Amino acid sequence: MFALAVLAVATLAFSVQAADGGGFDADVDALANAWAHVNYEIKDPHAEAAEAEKFTARAADLAKRNPDRAEPLAWQALFILCDADARHDLRSLELARTAKHLLERAVRIDPNALGPGVIYANLGSLYAQLPGFPLSFGDAGKARRYLEQAVAASPDGLDSNYFYGDFLYRQGESAKAIQTLQKALAAPRRPGRWLADGGRRWEVGQLLTKIHHKVKDLDGGAGAAAASSHRF
Repeated sequence: MFALAVLAVATLAFSVQAADGGGFDADVDALANAWAHVNYEIKDPHAEAAEAEKFTARAADLAKRNPDRAEPLAWQALFILCDADARHDLRSLELARTAKHLLERAVRIDPNALGPGVIYANLGSLYAQLPGFPLSFGDAGKARRYLEQAVAASPDGLDSNYFYGDFLYRQGESAKAIQTLQKALAAPRRPGRWLADGGRRWEVGQLLTKIHHKVKDLDGGAGAAAASSHRF
């Protein structure tokens, strides 16, 4: 734990230095590193929400200074979603809607700004996970379209296949979900994104375990039912 804490501080220190002196690309890299830290390393929900708010403001400021670029809008959206996930209350739905609008703006500017298919994948995941009308904007049809666009843009990508696999599982397509998630695990590692990739691979592994357990339980239940039906 101590080593992780030191590493997280070192990562953020590097990010801030880069943001101070390296121009737009360094600012974007700093946001990417900070997002991975907030999303995967901060375990306390209150601390996660506070850090997410802080970096949401930084991304918003970068977006104002660079209105023709998609990256700051996308990172602003992703930090807002960190905040929403940490809060896990009624305001989370409002935050998710704000994030959706920002991702839609980003995708119109450059759908591949965070890497091929990444913004499409996050939009698809939002539509897949949020409740539908009247509570929110969840829509399985829109989710599938965005996620298929993500996979088309990045057939072997980590994010595209993870979010698509999660969607397929939610839709009851377990066999296809397993195949898709296995592709996610086989995705090439991205330079400079070791923390984000490691966290995402952990999520893929957790989801695969969950699906395998569910499939095993269903198979066991079907076998028991079949045995019972032939008892007489």
